[in-house]
Amino acid sequence: MQYCNSMTTDISSLHRDPGVESNARLTAYTGVVLLVLLAVESATTVNLGALLRAHVLIGLFLIPPVLLKLGTVGYRFIRYYMGEPGYRAEGPPQLSMRLLGPVIVLLTVVLFASGVELWLFGFRFGFAWLPIHHGSFVLWFFAIFVHAAFYLRKSAALALADGRDHLRGVLARRSLVIGSLVLGAVLVVAMLPVPTAFGSLAGGG
Repeated sequence: MQYCNSMTTDISSLHRDPGVESNARLTAYTGVVLLVLLAVESATTVNLGALLRAHVLIGLFLIPPVLLKLGTVGYRFIRYYMGEPGYRAEGPPQLSMRLLGPVIVLLTVVLFASGVELWLFGFRFGFAWLPIHHGSFVLWFFAIFVHAAFYLRKSAALALADGRDHLRGVLARRSLVIGSLVLGAVLVVAMLPVPTAFGSLAGGG
């Protein structure tokens, strides 16, 4: 059965527009990497008192890959609604995922923006940022869980597809993902000396 699923994926890929397939694979690469990193980030919430600094630094590291993922999905969205033949032929995502997508984007922006705001400014601009951050995380976690469960098998197949057929642009796709991780590391290093309102809880800073 697994062999049949693999063959179906390969045959399907051969008949897709190369640009559409390349975008799908880049989205899948990024999604798989993010799934691992987000699992680590979520694990730090078990004991924020001791892991607050790790929680924030991993969050900062995640920002470039998250932006890359939003960019690849947004690109597909724009090309589809602009009437690009390849994307129109591919069709839209399932209705439930189309409805969930904007919710995930909104929650992601709120989650990361509120986290950065709290780290840099604490409660200087009000205490509402903390419940906003916590509430958006809970909603985001469940939304991402549903999203990941729906796309996990397809994303894994797409992420491994370049090892089978070497679709043109594989180096560029992998470089974009690696580059986003490098940018994440640079962002973390740049933020290390920046003082935080939660210095005592974060073990200095």
